[in-house]
Amino acid sequence: MVEPLSQEVLVNVTPQETRVAVVENGVLQEVHIERTRSRGIVGNIYKGRVSRVLPGMDAAFVDIGLERAAFLHASDVCRGRPELDPARSQPIAELLREGEELLVQVVKDPLGSKGARLTTQITVPSRYLVMVPCMGQVALSQRIEGEDERERLREVVTRLGEADGHCGYIVRTAAEGAEEAALAADMAFLRRLWAGIAERAEAARPGTLVHEDLPLALRILRDLLGDAVEKIRVDSRMTFRRMREFAERYVPELAGRLEYYPGERPVFELYGVEDELKRALERRVELKSGGYLIIDQTEAMTTIDVNTGAYVGHRNLEETIFKTNLEAAQAIARQLRLRNLGGIIIVDFIDMEVEEHRTQVLQALERALARDRARTHISEISRLGLVEMTRKRTRESLARQLCEPCPTCEGRGTVKTVETVCYEIFREIIREARQFEARSFLVLAAPQVVDRMLDEESAGVAELEAFIGREVRFQAESSYTQEQYDVVLM
Repeated sequence: MVEPLSQEVLVNVTPQETRVAVVENGVLQEVHIERTRSRGIVGNIYKGRVSRVLPGMDAAFVDIGLERAAFLHASDVCRGRPELDPARSQPIAELLREGEELLVQVVKDPLGSKGARLTTQITVPSRYLVMVPCMGQVALSQRIEGEDERERLREVVTRLGEADGHCGYIVRTAAEGAEEAALAADMAFLRRLWAGIAERAEAARPGTLVHEDLPLALRILRDLLGDAVEKIRVDSRMTFRRMREFAERYVPELAGRLEYYPGERPVFELYGVEDELKRALERRVELKSGGYLIIDQTEAMTTIDVNTGAYVGHRNLEETIFKTNLEAAQAIARQLRLRNLGGIIIVDFIDMEVEEHRTQVLQALERALARDRARTHISEISRLGLVEMTRKRTRESLARQLCEPCPTCEGRGTVKTVETVCYEIFREIIREARQFEARSFLVLAAPQVVDRMLDEESAGVAELEAFIGREVRFQAESSYTQEQYDVVLM
């Protein structure tokens, strides 16, 4: 029996950042973070100028006023223009030219060394609808399942939108069951909003922001919340008032669920969110059975390794492996949402001999991912127990939002041993002794390296001094990392 879904949303606000936690049935599932100095730009609309057309990549770079030029692929160029032939896929050189000005929208934030990803198919969302000015037709969310309701919504939106000409609409999941008057009000709001955007775009210079998406606290009311939400707790009185005003105007069914939290104990601490965030930055994820996951995020992909750990089961090895993999499937789905991991994901389940077990684990993973708003695609389990899957990525992962590469290992995850550093120092002294005239050498290094030189490697130091005919002295520097050293000529 499937446990009914109960959601609470926690909003923590400081002058520097806003954090939103989605808690389902008492368990943290999602975290969204928006910092004042580095707000995401997905959804923002810019007046851009094509800086370079790349026929070999079937794409173009567009200057929208950011540090790095943004990327626009030919498939993201709106073919709704009358002069373009929609019957065939046209190369980028026929769609755009260098220096051309165009209106673009960000669909992916800059990630790592990559610039933002753009589209010219502008979308303007509201509570029930998304206006797509160059689409010219009505589309419906796949999550609206009832055929009668789908037909009703399509007929209503098509009729209401007849006056908009080439403008199209996408009917959002939240529109299911919505009355015609609410849909008409939504459409009128979108028309006014788009008219203002078009007017500003006409007067704007290339490289300027034309329309900025809502801040996170209001965006969650528009995009993230559904009928399962029982309570939205906000710990900032000012933000609470803004959210209530927004809800009363656009999502009145949520206004009564908003609640100001005045408690002295931080709301994230009250629900255990801070501890969960710390655990979400670790490689190892413990399973209740005693098994565990190891999650490694790289530039190319994310790998997840499943291990039985301390779990020994009660019947036989195959049953132990099967139960561990089933539990891991639930945990993996949660970790993908919590850590916001996207792109290519490889899951290394423990090898299972029974075909039925492999099928059940895959089905368990699919069911667990059904609540994920990000689009996912899962392949079959290979002979090695590997599952290849993809998850749509539109913003940085939690780890990349909150962390940076270690300055000591520079993201490698390992450092050279003390012994290795000592032998590097020996080679460096010999090299410099052959190149330069010096009375002696002073080595500045980390305390643990100096301790090794004066203890285990003392015989080697004596041999080195005899070989080069000069004295070698050592000085410990507490601020040096284990791999860092300097050889000074005296």
